[in-house]
Amino acid sequence: MKEQIQQKIQTVLDELGVTDVPFTVEHPADLSHGDYASNVALVASKQLGKNPRELAEEIVSKLDEFETTIAGPGFINVHAPRSFFVDHVAQSIAAGTNWGKSELLAGKKYVVEYTDPNPFKEFHVGHLFTNSVGESVSRLIEFAGADTKRLCYQGDVGMHVAHAVWGMQQMGLTPESNFTAGDLGKAYALGATAYKEDERAQTAIKALNKKIYERSDEVVNALYDKGREVSLAYFETIYAIVGTHFDEYFFESEAGPKGKELVLGNPKVFSDSDGAKVFEGEQYGLHTRVFLNSEGLPTYEAKELALAQMKEDRLGVYDHSIISTSNEIVAYFKVLKKAMSFVYPELEKKTEHIGHGTVRLTTGKMSSRTGEVIAAIDFIEEITDTAQERIASATPELAQDRALAQQIALGAIKYATLKGNMLQDMVFDKEAALSFEGASGPYLQYTHARICSVLAKAADAGIVPSTDAAPEEAYALEKILYRFPEVVEEAMLHRAPHKVAQYLTELAGMFNSFYAQEKIADPSDPHAPYKARVAQSVAQTLKNGLWLLGIEAPERM
Repeated sequence: MKEQIQQKIQTVLDELGVTDVPFTVEHPADLSHGDYASNVALVASKQLGKNPRELAEEIVSKLDEFETTIAGPGFINVHAPRSFFVDHVAQSIAAGTNWGKSELLAGKKYVVEYTDPNPFKEFHVGHLFTNSVGESVSRLIEFAGADTKRLCYQGDVGMHVAHAVWGMQQMGLTPESNFTAGDLGKAYALGATAYKEDERAQTAIKALNKKIYERSDEVVNALYDKGREVSLAYFETIYAIVGTHFDEYFFESEAGPKGKELVLGNPKVFSDSDGAKVFEGEQYGLHTRVFLNSEGLPTYEAKELALAQMKEDRLGVYDHSIISTSNEIVAYFKVLKKAMSFVYPELEKKTEHIGHGTVRLTTGKMSSRTGEVIAAIDFIEEITDTAQERIASATPELAQDRALAQQIALGAIKYATLKGNMLQDMVFDKEAALSFEGASGPYLQYTHARICSVLAKAADAGIVPSTDAAPEEAYALEKILYRFPEVVEEAMLHRAPHKVAQYLTELAGMFNSFYAQEKIADPSDPHAPYKARVAQSVAQTLKNGLWLLGIEAPERM
């Protein structure tokens, strides 16, 4: 309908001889003002030299297929017919899990890279939040019809690995040791601290880094291989818990040699600097970064440069590549993309970096270098424990349902991550995140479960959901419900999962108000079948929207 209104208004403007008018058609904040509102009369009045309200009346006279009113100085409000809302309720049920999908990116191949934990380091809360952002963006892209490939790029070589392997040696770990990912995190912290504080350790770690990269020492190789294996297996257990499946994995050990070759093969792009190869970003308003260090080893920058082509070599030609990371490296990516524009100009054009904010707990920011990190798995377990306690208090018969508690915990974590603009840092507050009231994942999950319960009662009362018994006036709930596809499309285009989260919160609030005023399971009410159908539509919308956020929608809570 929005497109129809826009097209009709543009036709009227053409008839009036008005050009290049940047008018808008949006939903008014107050539902009583209509379903769509346009500022066209206000912005076009200058060209025509007319009073805005008079121009609004002239435009409205030509919009005879719509019910319109004029407000204030000349805003045109459009009211959708009753059938419009009934049709959307019916469409949502017919579409089911496809409700909200579009074909906007049909025929396109998108690759989305995210999470990117480094082997030999703890998979901590920061990775968990990064995963939530990347997974939601991937699902939004997929919902728009694109062939979506999820990628994970992991740093299995580099100084952090040398820190960890050195720490493993100091801890007496061997390839035969039954060590864990937690032990690797401790080894990394030990090595990173020693590198900073002990000159002899620093020299040894630098030499170890070269051996690891060149695979020139069999003893070191064996220890490294076992550590890498333990790390990657551990990561998979976490991906299974959070509901992420990667289509492809890429590693720095693969990208390193290719990156070095690229840097050495492009002398006009990379210049010498104290034995290293650098990209002089200053001449482009950026900063200089090292791509090959003084020992001839490729840095993260060189590896990332090679990765762009590696993705296409392995996956085939893609239309767009999204890389989601913390915004701490936004400046780095600007330099990288500029260097890429000279080496791989076509790939650079279709590479997009999303820098999102970082997470802080009430205890502050985390540091894997010092070992002061909260492991993601421990964090999930802690939130799950609390969720289970609350379930036991509210619904004793579900007290032992650990799987449900974990679904609620993950819903709390993911919603808290995605509810605000991803560019901003956020503080995770456990109490607020686990609240069953207000803006939280559990609140949305609870609303979905409540609808399932209400529909079961309606079915027991012999009520069959139908759109044939709609009341004369649309419920306020319906005037929010139909917007879901629009919200999803906007969230995808702007890489803004928070738009989905905020919409679902508004929808849930509207349903709970509706439920407080209307009896859905009352067989004596002639409109009960329609109310049940509306409730079904809300449940489907919540379920699909929660899926876009990576959150499960339990049917009982």
